[in-house]
Amino acid sequence: MCNTPITQNCAELMTAKKIFIWHQCFRCGIATGNFVHATWTCTKCDKYQKGIIDGSACGSLCDKDTLYFGKCLSNKPNNQVYRGVWDESQIVLKCRLEEPFHFDLESNMEPRKEMVLFDKPTKGTSMEEFREMVYNLLKAKFGDQANLRELLKLVVTVADGNKDGHVSLAEAKSTWALLQLNEFLMTIILQDKEHTPKLLGFCGDLYVAEKVHYNYLYGLTVPWVLEFFIPSGLRRSMDQWFTPSWPRKAKIAIGLLEFVEDVFHGTFGNFLICDLSANNIGYNMKHDLKMIDMRKVVPEVTFKQLIGGRHCETDVDCVYGTDCRTKCHQSKKQCTTELDQPNLTKVCVLLKDYLLNGAPSDMREELEKQLYSCIALRGTANQMEMEHSLILNNMKTLLWKKISHTKDS
Repeated sequence: MCNTPITQNCAELMTAKKIFIWHQCFRCGIATGNFVHATWTCTKCDKYQKGIIDGSACGSLCDKDTLYFGKCLSNKPNNQVYRGVWDESQIVLKCRLEEPFHFDLESNMEPRKEMVLFDKPTKGTSMEEFREMVYNLLKAKFGDQANLRELLKLVVTVADGNKDGHVSLAEAKSTWALLQLNEFLMTIILQDKEHTPKLLGFCGDLYVAEKVHYNYLYGLTVPWVLEFFIPSGLRRSMDQWFTPSWPRKAKIAIGLLEFVEDVFHGTFGNFLICDLSANNIGYNMKHDLKMIDMRKVVPEVTFKQLIGGRHCETDVDCVYGTDCRTKCHQSKKQCTTELDQPNLTKVCVLLKDYLLNGAPSDMREELEKQLYSCIALRGTANQMEMEHSLILNNMKTLLWKKISHTKDS
């Protein structure tokens, strides 16, 4: 079904039957580049040409035809990630389904629209009102802090897709839709950090980022369909077989530790890494770390709003993402907001086997000692801030000292 030929005619493409095929292709995660490109051209470019949406990538997608979708990298229908090409440069396109459809097989498969995108801001909204909308959104996500106006300026700069000095209504609608996506906002916040892929452009709720050459910490990716058939023990062995050389692993690890520094009490507050896995971490040809997926890197304020007061029976009910855990207050049957583990501890758990496997004999004992001290970190952020910084700096120093004289540095 996913290889079903399509037509470039939008009227034909968007019949109920074609929409169903489109939906199924997204679900199975192997949609062809031609299918996705044609679908997005029809849906997004129609809105672009009607003046509903705009952005720095719309002209290339719709007018110049120089932005193309390639291989699908995600099998999740509500979070679409594709390789692509833009003006002969390899890029990554990220988008969500514009409208979630539910199909009733008893009703001729007519889709039922459940969400409307690009409905805000409305016609007649002034630039000052748009700024206030964005400011209130940022305040809700990050709390009332002194430098929110600085972040507001960053967002407005990005919203001005054609860099003409003002934000059109279509650009504002696109930006507002994108600001609902946590990863897009985090990408703006961390644009000046070397471990965040650069934001290259957007069109509606689609945005374009630089391609990361290796999109898995271990250098080995397995098609998601095969993951179900590989025993966990074999998978761990395969991961270790396909790691880079130890000095290069050390450089990647230093990059991950630096990313923890970037999000720990940064310019716009403290951020929590709530889904830290090898699948979300990549690196470039120089073995500089790049974060692949930041959807679950969230402001601490947002996390407390999401988890605090949630009804629970056990601690299992008090988890956000896969890695941000708190305790269940048994008498109140509500989740607390104090994290079980800080970012650094989760990073050290991930790096333990990665770094110890093949570590030079003259520093292995000290490295192991520091990793276990890191894994043992507990306590509130205020209590452990000094210890957190000390352990992080010690690990970076140990690793850097060992590779600083090599070509990998």
